[in-house]
Amino acid sequence: MNKKLFVTILASVLAWGSALACTNLIVTRGASTDGSNIVSYAADSHQLYGALYHTPADTFGKNAMLSVFEWDTSRYLGDIPQVAKTYSTIGNMNEYQLIIGETTYGGRSELEDPEGRIDYGSLIYITLQRAKTAREAIDIIVKLANTHGYASSGESFTIADKDEIWIMELIGKGPGRKGIVWVARRIPDGCISAHANHARITTFPKNDPENCLYAEDVISFAREMGYYNGSDEDFSFSDTYAPLDFSAMRGCEARVWSFFRRFADGMEAYEDYALGHNPANRMPLWVKPNRKISPKDIFDMMRDHYEGTVMDMTTDIGAGGSKLPYRWRPMGFEVDGVEYVQERAIATQQTGFWFVAQARRDLPDPVGGIIWFGTDDAATSPLTPIYCGSTKVPVCLSEKTGDILTYDERAMFWITNRIAQFAYLRYDYIGGEVRRVIDEWENAKLAEVAEMDARFSELSNEKKMKNAVTKYSVDTAQELWQKWSNLDNYLMVKYIDGNIKKQDAEGKFLNNGHHPSQPAFPDQPGYSEKFLRAIADDNAVLEVVK
Repeated sequence: MNKKLFVTILASVLAWGSALACTNLIVTRGASTDGSNIVSYAADSHQLYGALYHTPADTFGKNAMLSVFEWDTSRYLGDIPQVAKTYSTIGNMNEYQLIIGETTYGGRSELEDPEGRIDYGSLIYITLQRAKTAREAIDIIVKLANTHGYASSGESFTIADKDEIWIMELIGKGPGRKGIVWVARRIPDGCISAHANHARITTFPKNDPENCLYAEDVISFAREMGYYNGSDEDFSFSDTYAPLDFSAMRGCEARVWSFFRRFADGMEAYEDYALGHNPANRMPLWVKPNRKISPKDIFDMMRDHYEGTVMDMTTDIGAGGSKLPYRWRPMGFEVDGVEYVQERAIATQQTGFWFVAQARRDLPDPVGGIIWFGTDDAATSPLTPIYCGSTKVPVCLSEKTGDILTYDERAMFWITNRIAQFAYLRYDYIGGEVRRVIDEWENAKLAEVAEMDARFSELSNEKKMKNAVTKYSVDTAQELWQKWSNLDNYLMVKYIDGNIKKQDAEGKFLNNGHHPSQPAFPDQPGYSEKFLRAIADDNAVLEVVK
């Protein structure tokens, strides 16, 4: 049997195929090259538009109300009281460098509350408007959910500020029981962690509030519901509220393993767990990396397709003739009565937007927080720097510029999608060329941002800082949009019809020597040997008769 396709039961395939799929990677400041706390997030949805959300700081009267709409569907959930003062937010970061990301793990479906008025997405963006620190954010999330009812399924949050990074996992209490059970653990400084659509907090300390917080009834509620009857010491949040199965290991935990193995020693010991074969061999919640990790390392880790592992998506026949690391949905399929599944890597085609955010405590807040923001598939889309002090959104990233049903040539989402769709046709060549342009852009902007940090930090007051970082963030994003529009045109000319036009050392297209607009005969590299063998094996009539 193909090493990448393993049999599983139909229930697991269906559960995997229907799950929401996002990834958070976490690097604490003691593990990063520049002393920043780093959080990444890919909002992976087949229905989500890639835009940069912005809410300005504001003040409100005593009786002001806030309307809540479910983030995934725009369904109206109800009104809740507004607070007197809110903070400015840009994307998933606010003006105090607070960052919140998430992945949905689902968990026990009977614990969803159809009457809840706060969904997981609203918890993120309302909390960003109200909290300055990670601990404040945890407290606000709990109060909002317990007061108004939680409208979503099981959820993992990454919550980071300038000093700390926490993973918070929660789930509702079911119909007629308002509120959540939850646990939050601080990631030790110098370590890395991640979560990818499965609850990862197992057992936890009960008397260490500096590093672990939890609901008073997180264990008693489980006993009441008949989920758990052991000791408090042995209680595992994940095993109780999101029992592990094949799909959780292979479709979710494997992404965490792929991150850990890249930066930590000894992770090959967990390969059987990542493959879904050994649930007893569970990975730790965090590991210590074998070297310092840079922002660019995380940019590129978000582009991972299990390269170099037994799950490498570029090497089997499913990659076609051009090493395409994607498999179109659904992920499960049946052949001759046998059920199979295919991989779901960190990088995936259905991403709406993604980011790598940094909280940097040695810089003033408007400058210290920076969110490197991108739209669509991370493997073929570049990141642009957006400072958290920004008070405007560039046109190319605005929610008002197009939507998932409306093409708008001004939108970064649509131009990145155009290039990605084209790259999928000849991924070994077009995908590689796009990555080279991405690396050139991101490395240049990382160096440029270091210069801008120093320049902006020297400004005399916060207002000037915010004006300066806003202008830089907007101008740079629009510069990238133009660069990507030009790249779209260039790729079409170079790779049309599966041919590859010849170029000189400076990148200029070669002509045929007779007329400047007549190209030299193009390169035609064909397909991979594995794919050609598969074609030959499948269709003997193609054999040349001599």
